[in-house]
Amino acid sequence: MNAREKAQVLDEAALERALIRIAHEIVEKNGGTADLAFVGLRTRGVTLAQRLAERVTGIEGVKPPVGALDITLYRDDLGLKMAQPVVRGTEIPFDVTRKIVILVDDVLFTGRTIRAALDAIMDLGRPRAIQLAILVDRGHRELPIRPDYVGKNLPTSRREVVAVRLREHDGEDRVVIEEPEE
Repeated sequence: MNAREKAQVLDEAALERALIRIAHEIVEKNGGTADLAFVGLRTRGVTLAQRLAERVTGIEGVKPPVGALDITLYRDDLGLKMAQPVVRGTEIPFDVTRKIVILVDDVLFTGRTIRAALDAIMDLGRPRAIQLAILVDRGHRELPIRPDYVGKNLPTSRREVVAVRLREHDGEDRVVIEEPEE
């Protein structure tokens, strides 16, 4: 199915401002960087987690560790979406036990991906706390999941798609709403 761009909701500068604001909120809420670690959901959540860790480093002078989480095998729609899941691997080079884990993803929609991520993190250890940082919260929750840090709240219709485009993957930094073409 092809989609057409309906609207741009964040340009490069607005995306950067959102990341800087979230980084400041994380530092403020946690009283610094002690025991802080970022875990991004593959694929764009990992990139955003790395960027947030860099912004926190700029604020505090200490770079928190960053890991990548693949939740493919934890999804509740595993048999519904694809015949053979593509597992890209979890790379978390630190023990999550007693850490304040900042779980990072690009778009929060139904909450099911985050539920799967929580299960995956808990299988790795027992964090002191898990906090959720999201670039775009588009609503339509099916589970009682709420982010701690949000770059932009963006009410959407279920039909629309929120596309986060990041320089490392797409050659540009921006967020757009797309609609399926009729």
